[in-house]
Amino acid sequence: MAESVLQTVCYCRRLTTRFETTESVYALWSCEGRDGLSRVRDLSLGGLFIESHVEAGIGAPVKLDVLADEGQIRASAVVRHVRRGHGMGLKLIAINDQDCRRLAGLMKRLRTWAFL
Repeated sequence: MAESVLQTVCYCRRLTTRFETTESVYALWSCEGRDGLSRVRDLSLGGLFIESHVEAGIGAPVKLDVLADEGQIRASAVVRHVRRGHGMGLKLIAINDQDCRRLAGLMKRLRTWAFL
């Protein structure tokens, strides 16, 4: 009789590490004809979560301008999830090379803060 082996497999949905923004990082955004200025709660190279009472539909396109010490970071995103009354999770879908370097610099700074 063959012995069965149970194996636990852990699947992580997120491909990049997300860091909480311990300082004031804000994003100007435009989605479905609405504009806003929201605090960025957490951030990764693949996406971010912004605080907002405004809700958008899943998959809605979003234009972003993240305001950080590294400079303005412009990107296009889509709404991945909405937490009613809290904000929206956004997936980055397009960012130019210069803005990507600024985002990487911001992530490096946030990573340093996370380990202090």
